[in-house]
Amino acid sequence: MANNFLTTIKSLKLIEGCKAAQLYALSSVGAASTSGSGDAGGSSNGGSGKPQPPPPPKTISMRCGSLYYPHAAPSTSGTFAPEPHLPCGLPAADALEPALDACLRPVDHVGALAASFRRVSAATSGGDDDLCDAYLEQHALFQSIGDARLLRRALRAARVHADDPHRRAVLAAWLRYERREDELDPVPAPLAPCTATTPLLECPRAAVFASVSSGVEPVCPCRRPPPPPVTPPPHRLRRNTSGAASEISEEEEPETNDLWFIIGEEEVACERSCIAALSKPLNTLLYGGFAEAHRDRIDFSRDGITPRGMRAVAAYSRHGRVDDFPPDIISQLLAFSNKFCCEGLKAACDNKLAAMVRGVDDAHSLIEIGLEEASHLLVASCLQAFMRELPRSLTIPDIARLLCSPEGRESLDIAGNASFALYHFLSYVAMEQDMRSNTTVMLLERMNECAEQPWQKQLALHQLGCVMLQRGEFEDAQEWFEAAVAEGHVYSLAGEARAKYKRGHKYAAYKLMNSVVGEYDEPAGWMFQERSLYCVGKEKLADLQTATELDPTMTYPYKYRACALLEEDNAQSAIAEMSKVIGFKMATDCLELRAWFYLALEEYELAVQDVRAILTLDPTYMMFHGRMHGEQLIELLRGQVQQWDMADCWMQLYDRWSAVDDIGSLAVVQQMLSREPGNSSLRFRQSLLLLRLNCQKAAMRSLRYARNSSLHEHDRLVYEGWILYDSGHREEALAKAEQSIRLQRSFEAFFLKAYALGDSSLDTESSLSVVQLLEHANSCASDNLRKGQAYNNMGSIYVDCDMLDEAAECYGTALNIKHTRAHQGLARVHYLKNRKQVAFEEMTKLVKIATNCASAYEKRSEYGERDAARCDLDTATLLDPTRTYPYRYRAAVLMDEGKEEEAIGELSGAIAFKPDLQLLHLRAAFFESMGDTESTLRDCEAALCLEPTNGDTLELYSKASTRGAEPQS
Repeated sequence: MANNFLTTIKSLKLIEGCKAAQLYALSSVGAASTSGSGDAGGSSNGGSGKPQPPPPPKTISMRCGSLYYPHAAPSTSGTFAPEPHLPCGLPAADALEPALDACLRPVDHVGALAASFRRVSAATSGGDDDLCDAYLEQHALFQSIGDARLLRRALRAARVHADDPHRRAVLAAWLRYERREDELDPVPAPLAPCTATTPLLECPRAAVFASVSSGVEPVCPCRRPPPPPVTPPPHRLRRNTSGAASEISEEEEPETNDLWFIIGEEEVACERSCIAALSKPLNTLLYGGFAEAHRDRIDFSRDGITPRGMRAVAAYSRHGRVDDFPPDIISQLLAFSNKFCCEGLKAACDNKLAAMVRGVDDAHSLIEIGLEEASHLLVASCLQAFMRELPRSLTIPDIARLLCSPEGRESLDIAGNASFALYHFLSYVAMEQDMRSNTTVMLLERMNECAEQPWQKQLALHQLGCVMLQRGEFEDAQEWFEAAVAEGHVYSLAGEARAKYKRGHKYAAYKLMNSVVGEYDEPAGWMFQERSLYCVGKEKLADLQTATELDPTMTYPYKYRACALLEEDNAQSAIAEMSKVIGFKMATDCLELRAWFYLALEEYELAVQDVRAILTLDPTYMMFHGRMHGEQLIELLRGQVQQWDMADCWMQLYDRWSAVDDIGSLAVVQQMLSREPGNSSLRFRQSLLLLRLNCQKAAMRSLRYARNSSLHEHDRLVYEGWILYDSGHREEALAKAEQSIRLQRSFEAFFLKAYALGDSSLDTESSLSVVQLLEHANSCASDNLRKGQAYNNMGSIYVDCDMLDEAAECYGTALNIKHTRAHQGLARVHYLKNRKQVAFEEMTKLVKIATNCASAYEKRSEYGERDAARCDLDTATLLDPTRTYPYRYRAAVLMDEGKEEEAIGELSGAIAFKPDLQLLHLRAAFFESMGDTESTLRDCEAALCLEPTNGDTLELYSKASTRGAEPQS
């Protein structure tokens, strides 16, 4: 098996890029690496692209500034006077506390994912499980993974398999809520007709009025041609004296009235046989043994219907339509149908009233009718209007009372519109807005009441515990967490320990978490993190170090160690500790803490840089535990930092972009936008940088700002095209680019068109047409930052076409205008020309510039010998532990050396904190080669839960299933 796994793992190497980095977005597992992808820009270098000489050491005396605690103002006693640049003193390690995840967190992620896959498979093949519920469970499991793509896929699958209007409406609204910021129009009407780019699964009409099936109707109801006018049927039902139905042509017999209902002083003429045909009770009344069967006049004065309403009943009995009646009459018909069990009439009224709901106001006025008459479709349509106006609708007292109160849930349940899915969605929105609110608590209580499956109970109880902990109601929090633990949610033990500690039982909290750590052969990182909260000194630091080794993505250990180092007057080490996590995780709280340390060192330029990055990610962010907005701090430090005009900013941006300093570039763009907030071009560049830093949501927000602030139609079309492209509408994006080019030839329009065309499998001729588009782009006015990107992408296409000399020329041109990432593409060209050492040296140039860029080391590893490659990949893992290729490479080397257990351990260590398709697939392949069929099946099932259509994993799973089914000799 020599070199077998290593060769395979190299072929599985994926490129991670964005539109500012490469022209192609590879998605298949078996795809080969594409050159010039700009992958070196995929990770931040923590604020500086070049290695910077350390500033002279500065001693920070903890006596000259008070420790800041969240609930205590800085001390004004003694000689301390807060410095203007440290308005809240220095951060304190003991004041930090990690947030509890308010989601399901299984101890064995792989086992939970595999079980979820089996449940979906069983339900798909006709088992007892509800497919919609099975996908909702997957959605809950994916929350702890944090992959937006997986979450949306699970929600979409749940919506597809929802078999009733209520859950379809809930899930369509949830999908719309998650995508609310992607729409070109910022505030569309709640139930407005869908546009050409609205996903069918979000269509409000399809949700409520679609036929009951697990499939998706191919055409959105909002975009169907209007139906032809309904002509009256040629016949109607009549009843003979025995009550049997018979068809009588209207041409043969004219309409006759043989029955009058007396209502007050008025008489309403009807046809006895038609009225009797409406329901069995009416048929019995009019043809049975009651006295009314022998009368031609019947008193209905006390039956709650007006003469107009009764005339409408008579008209419906003859023609079977309610289209022409006003809402007040239809509500009377609805009440009549309930009283006399007229199912056809009720369904017609329900449909008509539901179709009248066009927004929150309509829903507000009609919901009471729907609840009183238990009208399933009407209530579902009203709820959908409320859900599409979240979170605003939760602030309307009547709506909040209906959705939050036990009585409201009971009313909704009677109308067939109370479900776990509904309250799961509502509580999700409420927690996102304010975890401490009474609304959040009541919605979670309703969610718990609707929970039936074990995972539903676990989730509802755990979230109630998290909310009560936030509210400071520690006794209640402990009870909810204990209930969640009793349902099988081990992670809730962390919440139980927190609640005990808050109630003053520190030793009980420590004892509880210590027992959790000791119970498992392979404890998770969060267990050590939680135990560290109740330790001190070396024991605490040891637990935090173990937590980081097991799960390097948790930010609390870095933050605590950094603050502890600051308290020891070691600010430089504190900054280095925070830079580790910022290098692969752009978290606002981590940037804030590093900025705080820079302030303590009086490194004001770097502090302001981090603050500007924070404001780019979250313009509303309040620093120092909510005491000061970032803009206020920047203004406070105005006299301490150099002020640049726009020309200076452009020069700074050029330097930082060339230095692969994405955070520095982001800060410069934010400063430029503070001077020119309406500059759409700068907003667009901001979105490109945010994509490099894997901040998708913030990038989309910047794109919308760019579109909305554009002064020219051709620019607006380009930005709309990128929004459409990033939300999955490639053809529409291409159309926008072409429309923009017709108005005005511009770099960005040609670049968008080239990118949209290139994002597919192209032959050589088509690829060269994309190159031509990029050449057209470079012939238009632009700056070298964008032109360098175009040349870089042209080189990538030439490599795919095996035109290596042309590729080298493009990369050289890009490097001449300081597009540093082109070193990566040029190294690829050298490698393909069998100049491996030259390729290694070319990547070394990029590594020297992008010192802390994990992807640069990872790419260089492809051109080094095994020892050098291993060293580069170890460095890449230290800089960014979330990149999976280094783990796969090291595991493949170990496997080829016959060190099977070490290879499995290498992959298992990464899978423990990052369940990943490729990691799971490779481990499954290892298990399969070792003859461990059970473990192979488990890893394949977990991988297929993440990506059900992956061909390689499906093939391996089929092979292992066949082997497992064979009788043992």
